[in-house]
Amino acid sequence: MFEKIGIIGLGLIGGSVALAARRAWPKALVIGVDDTLVLEEAMRRHLIDVAADDPVVLAGVDLVVLAAPVEQNVELLDTVIGHVPGDAIVSDVGSTKRAIVEAARRLPPRLRFVGGHPLAGAARAGIRHARADLFSGRPWLLTPDGDGEPDALSRMREFVRGLGAVPQCMDVGAHDRLVASLSQLPQLAVTALMHVIGGRVGREGFGLAGRGLRDTTRVASSPVRAWRDICATNADEIGPALDQFIEVLVTMRGHLADGEGLEEVFESANAWRAVLEEVQSGPAGDA
Repeated sequence: MFEKIGIIGLGLIGGSVALAARRAWPKALVIGVDDTLVLEEAMRRHLIDVAADDPVVLAGVDLVVLAAPVEQNVELLDTVIGHVPGDAIVSDVGSTKRAIVEAARRLPPRLRFVGGHPLAGAARAGIRHARADLFSGRPWLLTPDGDGEPDALSRMREFVRGLGAVPQCMDVGAHDRLVASLSQLPQLAVTALMHVIGGRVGREGFGLAGRGLRDTTRVASSPVRAWRDICATNADEIGPALDQFIEVLVTMRGHLADGEGLEEVFESANAWRAVLEEVQSGPAGDA
């Protein structure tokens, strides 16, 4: 598929891409670019073949995967321009797409960009939690910019399939609207929930918590740096979703004593949860 794969950023996602790529294509050369401590861990775990903190090592790659925080990925496009002199496909794994797709329009013709977003993750970030099966059976959204570069899109589809994921194409604007509700609103809601509960009950109180609280607040361990970038690049879509959520909470708050408004929300939640279970239990689609 690709003889030389360069990955900038070896956290949970970038490290998992490296592991899955080495498993799928043992003869490919996987090159990692990050800081020294991360690279030492990557080499110790055999995630990559070549490690460097200088992007000059990217010369000669035919695929570059940007796996840093969202806004840093946008800035890294200039690094790719300066250090990849030949033809290559450039992609990313960021959770928002409009900013980087727009910025990628300045890439020279030799560098063909296809935005990407694997819908996979873990409770803990960082290279130590990377694993080769992270993407198995999970959707991987591709956001091509218009109808251009069909060959690059086709190759990215095959690359994603090789990593074990299920490629699906989506308009960049539709992507950002969808993930604002599916991913970003839940993250903010759970983060706020954990913040409030911790402040109210403290360490001693958590000793009495049931498994439900632990399961519900799993994503509260997410790193602030990555989410700060996500919120900044998708604020106009996250804002309305957050407003609607706050409105429902206010309604529930107003009916705590009589319970009338609670029933409707609980019934709706139960019904949508059943839909989620039904959809998630079926085979992942492909497009």
